[in-house]
Amino acid sequence: MAAMATTVPAPEGRARWTRLIPVAIIVYIISFMDRTNIGFAFSGMGSDLHISKAQQGLAGGIFFIGYLVLQIPGGHLAERWSAKKFVGIMILIWGVFAIVSGLVQNYTELLVVRFALGVAEGGIWPAILVLISHWFPARERARAYGYWMMNIAISSIITAPLSGWVLTWGDWRTLFFIEGAFPFVIAAPLWWWLVADRPSQASWVSQEEREYIESSLAQENAEAPPSAGYRGVLRSSVVWRLVLVYFFIQVGFYGLNLWLPHLIKTTIGSTYLVVGAVTAIPYLFAIAGLWVNARSADRTGRYSIHVMASLALGAVALVLSVAFGSIVALSVFLISIAMAGALAYDGPFWASSSRAVPVALAGGAMGLINALGNLGGFAGPYLGGWLQDASGGSFVSTAIVLAVALLLGGLVMLTLRAHADKPVRAARADERGIRYQRAGRPGSSPGADAPRSRRSTSISTESSRRPRPRLWPRT
Repeated sequence: MAAMATTVPAPEGRARWTRLIPVAIIVYIISFMDRTNIGFAFSGMGSDLHISKAQQGLAGGIFFIGYLVLQIPGGHLAERWSAKKFVGIMILIWGVFAIVSGLVQNYTELLVVRFALGVAEGGIWPAILVLISHWFPARERARAYGYWMMNIAISSIITAPLSGWVLTWGDWRTLFFIEGAFPFVIAAPLWWWLVADRPSQASWVSQEEREYIESSLAQENAEAPPSAGYRGVLRSSVVWRLVLVYFFIQVGFYGLNLWLPHLIKTTIGSTYLVVGAVTAIPYLFAIAGLWVNARSADRTGRYSIHVMASLALGAVALVLSVAFGSIVALSVFLISIAMAGALAYDGPFWASSSRAVPVALAGGAMGLINALGNLGGFAGPYLGGWLQDASGGSFVSTAIVLAVALLLGGLVMLTLRAHADKPVRAARADERGIRYQRAGRPGSSPGADAPRSRRSTSISTESSRRPRPRLWPRT
């Protein structure tokens, strides 16, 4: 029986792409900078505050304990109150604690300030996810998230040489003062000036674009099933396996990310300026890895395999980088491959999560995965520091443990293949449909022969039977 066709508005306007996404990227670039620049401060901080590498790692990781506090409330407040106001306020609060990081006089004060910085930054990620969901229909959201997610690699590319340069003429306190000022002079003004919660509140959006966004979201909301709430989320074994995958990944990624400046410095033995420049190189590889892996995963539909392959590549390259540490160029190249692998999982992981989790659980599940999984960001840096102390400063044992964490994440991901992967035949059909649509010819999917106009396209209700999930529970 032929499927009935449902009319979906054709995309209109570009303001949401050229205004909102760049500002969201800039804000999170600065957020990630203030989170990770402690990796460059470890050396001077260790001698000035008389703390071991394990304590340095704990100071870097305790951020993620605080980060947990506002993960779910942040999304809730953004949905029910205002993402613009919530993020705008938290930018100012995190800026205060970023600067205060440079004023600490002992280890206890450092832990308190880093925890508070984590609390302040914790709600920003889910709040921006909510903001994007208010501006981008489901069929555009993957691209919007993909562009925004590049902020992590871009931030590291900027942070590394900037931090290295500051340390050539200042100390770790100067580093925190300078980079802690960015929320006040860059992030907050751009956010308050250029962002609006919804299209109806933005005078800079054309009437056509506003109508397209609002009609598309209204149709999606009408078709979406009600959220099952957090009780259903907590009972789902699929959700808990995804939490475990994300936890292992974050152990490996943040363990490598925060200790990367130290690893680069011990490998090349050069000045902070050179260390900063070289530390940016792995993130250039990561940007390429993110793009290539996501594109390949979408083409084949084998999301879990792409997550596993990325993490396995990162794990092997990380161990080899310390094994060949005496060959500087080769070691830096392998570290770059390791970072690419530790980040390139991202697109396929979240795409597979949206497929693996039942639609009614998706909103709460995404919040829980991100909240609990990010606790790996606490464990990774601390383990890295403790292992270096135990091994007399060697990074070999640290690299092995971080690599094992990445591999464990990939192996657990493989248990979700039946839930997370799209059948290859369906993936290829989708790819053919996209090619036909770009060529202006009817595709082979249901509803492709329906009439087309400038303002609308037709898709079948068969292909939209399973609506794209909301990021947060319906309220």
